[in-house]
Amino acid sequence: MMQAFAEGLSIGLLLSAMIGPVFFTLIQNSLENGFRYAAVLALGILVSDLIYVILTYLSVSIFASNPHFEVVLGFVGGLVLVGFGVSTLLKKRVSRPSSGGFPLPKAKKRTGFMKGFSINGINPFVMLFWISIAGLVNLKEGFGRAEVWLFYTGILLTVFVIDLLKAFIAKQLSRFVTAKLLAKLNYLVGVVLIYFGGRLIWFAWEKGW
Repeated sequence: MMQAFAEGLSIGLLLSAMIGPVFFTLIQNSLENGFRYAAVLALGILVSDLIYVILTYLSVSIFASNPHFEVVLGFVGGLVLVGFGVSTLLKKRVSRPSSGGFPLPKAKKRTGFMKGFSINGINPFVMLFWISIAGLVNLKEGFGRAEVWLFYTGILLTVFVIDLLKAFIAKQLSRFVTAKLLAKLNYLVGVVLIYFGGRLIWFAWEKGW
């Protein structure tokens, strides 16, 4: 059983090392809205991954044999990512906001949860990853139900903890981040989101044809 958990940890480390739109979004929101907000965003990512785990494990054959699902999810996911990217680029920044004596409103944590849930959830590459993991689990003859869930727990726990670590480190470095650097980071986040969104749309277009 511990071997299954250890294998899950190793795959979780591999998944955490991948740099994608979720990584940039997590760092950006930790710098702008604080660690707690980023932690809630990471929780949204975890929940979307958990849903994919359940769906792919229970019905991997349906997902794998239905190319139309990938195409639709690719187009929708790509457009959502592009929308996030454009809104990030167009969002106005004020280096030193004046509150006029009143406290500035803080970003609501539920928006962080939905942002993490949606950016991770609409990415078809995430779905394809979990489909491949479900296929790998099915090939392991020595895995019983307990080993399967320990394996998945190892992956999800590793990814969640490392996401929290990324957000914590980013927040600790926030004192060294100037308004100019933050503006450049937001611009980079917007460009990266549009890039990944464009890739998803192109992926869906090729699959559709």
